[in-house]
Amino acid sequence: MRLRIGTRGSALALWQAEHVKARLAALGQAADVVPITTTGDRLLDRRLELVGGKGAFLKEIEEALLDERVDIAVHSLKDVPTALPPGLHLAAFLERADPRDALVSASGARLAQLPKGARLGTTSLRRQAQIRAQRADLEVLDLRGNVDTRLRKVREGQYDAILLAAAGLARLGRAAEATEILEPDVMLPAPGQGAIVIECRAGDERSARAIAPLDHHATGRCVLAERSFLAGLGGGCNVPLGAYAEESGHEVWLRALVARADGSLVLRGECRDSDAAAAGRRLAEDLLARGAAALVHPA
Repeated sequence: MRLRIGTRGSALALWQAEHVKARLAALGQAADVVPITTTGDRLLDRRLELVGGKGAFLKEIEEALLDERVDIAVHSLKDVPTALPPGLHLAAFLERADPRDALVSASGARLAQLPKGARLGTTSLRRQAQIRAQRADLEVLDLRGNVDTRLRKVREGQYDAILLAAAGLARLGRAAEATEILEPDVMLPAPGQGAIVIECRAGDERSARAIAPLDHHATGRCVLAERSFLAGLGGGCNVPLGAYAEESGHEVWLRALVARADGSLVLRGECRDSDAAAAGRRLAEDLLARGAAALVHPA
């Protein structure tokens, strides 16, 4: 039987779904891509937290999965909340691509070289807070739309620079347009950034067997630490936060931050643990105890 792959209809989402389709075909499993328009795609003129957060990019796809109109769903992991609808689970994590953020500037200036008052576009609270903490002299503006739309706006001069995920640029064949790739100590990535995940119905053994060979153990271990940190803070809270884990010998090295949106306070921490989930929980508890609780759950 052919697997039906549910996905958003953006160019990047379709690339990811077609990538999974090709990987499955190499294993002898036929599949078809089924594009689905989500709430997040329809309401591009509003901030994400006002239309359901990043889960707004999943709602209709997960409904199709639960209704058995598709067999699997392919997502950017950074868009997936820690709490999934009953009856669904994350079944396979593909090997992670570059997790870092990329700066694209109209002039070719790097982040440190942007002139005072330069207009920098990003709707991500995580990116906004970290930029404001480092470059309070920049004008940080909201920027919604797909990758092509964002790149067009910087070319047209609506922004002097924009921030995007490096993996998204690379997947669309536009990596050369990045002016600078920002290291994690400059711009800590979002939990799960750069990773593609496949979601399934619980109990659907046929689909689970078909995608099992695509699962990358090291990626799964690292993103488990990141998502455990996110869950430890209270799930998909709409506060600026970042988390990035790497394997370090037999341990996972996790770095994370929670910040005020204006960048006036950035709480950072890190930990190492052989238990990935424990690393995330420990670091969440540490940052909550050091003041993150007031940011995550303001009075």
